[in-house]
Amino acid sequence: MKKIHYRFVSFFRTAILTSAVLLACSISGCSSENSSGSSSEASVSEEATKDYIRSTSFKLNTVVTITIYDSEDEALLAQCMELCDKYEKIFSRTSSDSELFQLNHRELTPVEGQTDTYQVSEELADLLSIGLSWTQKSNEAFDIAIAPLTELWDFTSETPTVPADSDIRNALSKCGIQGVSIHDRNITLESDDTAFDLGGIAKGYIADRIKDYLVSQGIQSATINLGGNVLCIGAKPDGTPFKIGVQKPFADRNETAAAMEITDKSVVSSGIYERFFEQDGVLYHHILNSQTGYPYKNDLIAVTIVSDHSVDGDALSTTCFALGYEKGLEFIETIPDTEAIFITSDYELHYTKDFQKNITVSASRLS
Repeated sequence: MKKIHYRFVSFFRTAILTSAVLLACSISGCSSENSSGSSSEASVSEEATKDYIRSTSFKLNTVVTITIYDSEDEALLAQCMELCDKYEKIFSRTSSDSELFQLNHRELTPVEGQTDTYQVSEELADLLSIGLSWTQKSNEAFDIAIAPLTELWDFTSETPTVPADSDIRNALSKCGIQGVSIHDRNITLESDDTAFDLGGIAKGYIADRIKDYLVSQGIQSATINLGGNVLCIGAKPDGTPFKIGVQKPFADRNETAAAMEITDKSVVSSGIYERFFEQDGVLYHHILNSQTGYPYKNDLIAVTIVSDHSVDGDALSTTCFALGYEKGLEFIETIPDTEAIFITSDYELHYTKDFQKNITVSASRLS
């Protein structure tokens, strides 16, 4: 196990791909309201890379940037943005016309002859299946059926407050995946209280689908930034990796702490500095414990996941944070082709055992 000591070092989850500097936000109905979601900031150096096309737009309640290095077809960028709109109409927890909202509020028509089974779109069934799988693998450290609880905690309010303990206890009684099953496109919800919050994995899923589309169009060099998820397609046109800069917590967005060289990988982080507020001298962050109803209290400041698929990085960053450093490290070492960095409360940076063998990383001590 290798570790480097820092005083305020962090791997933020939003990449500012290339030289652009973007604000880090959260996906509407997804990570902005979800205990499992997160946002953070970084930068990717373009250096010698000069030729590219790029589109930046406010989508999913965040800044979305798509950069393509080996094509001049602007229609590809437009289609990527249309995909963002398409998936928000499916996965948003708060938009009343989204499919997930309608499922959570039982506004969909049940399958004929059933009272608790609903047929959903292929995309929603797919993401719910992925989320259910990670919830089970993590023993509910990552939990997609936590919406009754996340609805109480409004970290985006101008004056956020801690919910009443009685309200938290009541919400907890409604959380959990008991009685949930999915077969093809049919989802059965035995409890009327079950409601999903897919914010912890929705942006990762969307990033993966955008990558699938671009690859199907012959793109071999691109970066996808969904305001918190960085996904690289291949490498730069000259064959060198993308350099993803990372930023220290609670600092200006241009204060970088370290850099990783990434080729055809996703980078996602979760940390206590992403969305939080203070009340009576106590810091409350957005990563909620589905057992207690309150933010996790452990030895971690942040976790960064480098993986092949962004949706997996989403789920794993939250899972490993929830488990704490020792158990989180033990868990991530069982996941193939995945690396992680843990930043503990003493501001030390801990790598998975093969991280520096597989990924080039540079960092400097910060004051």
